[in-house]
Parts: sequence; C-alpha cells; structure tokens
Amino acid sequence: MAGFSWYLSEGFQVIIEKSKEEKCSLKDVQLRFLCPDDLEEVRALCREWFPIEYPQSWYEDITSSERFFALAAVYKSQIIGLIVAEIKPYLKLNAEDRGILSRWFASKDTLVAYILSLGVVRSYRRSGIATLLLDVLLNHLAGPVPQPPHEHRVKAIFLHVLTTNNEAILFYEKRRFRLHSFLPYYYSIKGRCKDGFTYVYYVNGGHAPWGLYDYFKYVARAAWRGGGLYPWLWGKLRTALTIAWHR
Repeated sequence: MAGFSWYLSEGFQVIIEKSKEEKCSLKDVQLRFLCPDDLEEVRALCREWFPIEYPQSWYEDITSSERFFALAAVYKSQIIGLIVAEIKPYLKLNAEDRGILSRWFASKDTLVAYILSLGVVRSYRRSGIATLLLDVLLNHLAGPVPQPPHEHRVKAIFLHVLTTNNEAILFYEKRRFRLHSFLPYYYSIKGRCKDGFTYVYYVNGGHAPWGLYDYFKYVARAAWRGGGLYPWLWGKLRTALTIAWHR
C-alpha cells in the first residue's frame, strides 16, 4: 500500500503518493516554474513524450507567459517532469468544451483550467512525480487558501486524451477526473485522425449540467435540511407570495 508524506515547495503544501518502486527520492526533487531558458530542454522532452508536434510559439508561451501554470520537477539540475495548464475564461472555450459546466456558471468571472500536458521522463515514472505535479496544480486552484489572481474562480479542470492512451486515462480516473465526452476525430497525428476523450475534475463548487435526477436530488436535500418537505414548500410559497404582494 502506498505511503504518504508532506512536501512543501513554492508555498504549496501537497500530499505525495510514494511508490514502492521509487527511483528517486522525492525529498531531492525541486519544483519551480518554467522560464525562457528552459525552452530547448522542454521542447526536447515534449517531442519525446507526446505524438503531437507543438509550434515554436507554444514553447515560448509556456516558458514566459503568466497565462500558463507551467511547473517543472527538477532532479540533479535536470527537468524530469512537467505539467502545463492554461487558465482561461469559461466563455472563451471552444464549442466542444462549453458543456463541461452548468449554464449557471456562464459568466465573465468564471474560469477553467485546461491541462495541456503532463509528462515524466521514462526512467522516473511510477515514482510519484506526476501525482506531485498534479496535486500542486489542484492545491493552487482549489486549496483552502485562495491564490491570486484566480481567487477560487476556477470551477473546472479539464483535459483531452487519446482514447488509446490507457495509462493516462487510468491515472486521471484514479484521481477522480470524470469522463465527460467522446470526441471523434479530435486529433490529427501524422496525417491520421484519432479519437479523444474529455475528462473533467470539478472544484470550488463547479459541476456539470444537471439532469432531472440532479434537480430532484437538490430539492430533496434542501427540503430535508429545512426540516421536511412541507415546511420547505411552505417557505418557498411564502417567499413567492411576499414578492408578488410587494410588486
């Protein structure tokens, strides 16, 4: 069974899952944000890890723009792991991603985090590095202490993944990411179209669009907390009558 220890870096306190097959001590792993000097090293790693070819501008952005949460795990002066997420307004999402949140959150103040990449050098995988990086991101966006400039306005953290990437899918499902949608022909890799999935992790009160069952559950819970169904209905009716009378 995996053990747990505490690690403090860059002001974030996170839980680390330590694998029995640990190949480096997490006590010796440093966390820091990317800087422009990391561009060439990061590009070499991404070309090794991912089947998608990113443009030069993408590497320039993630190593310099504050729009991205780009965190590196460093061991013996080398980057061995990396997570990159873009914090963006919900209203600026592409059409295929708008459905991840209920329309109740459709306002200019609502933010979402899109995980663009999460990778670890092969020889250091299954050592807790990916979990460490993801935990820091989650704690930054939804921890007990609001972190500027987002201040708990991020309501969902989501990502896209190839339907054939079983290792990544299992990793995110173990960390309570929910399968949201199937994206046919979403990726174009070496001239061939590949299907994808959207996975979502809800934070800070965010949730998916509700169905009839969800509304019924909400009403039942509200009624129960109010001491029963009839008192709850009477309270709602009284409020409605008061509003109507004052109009």
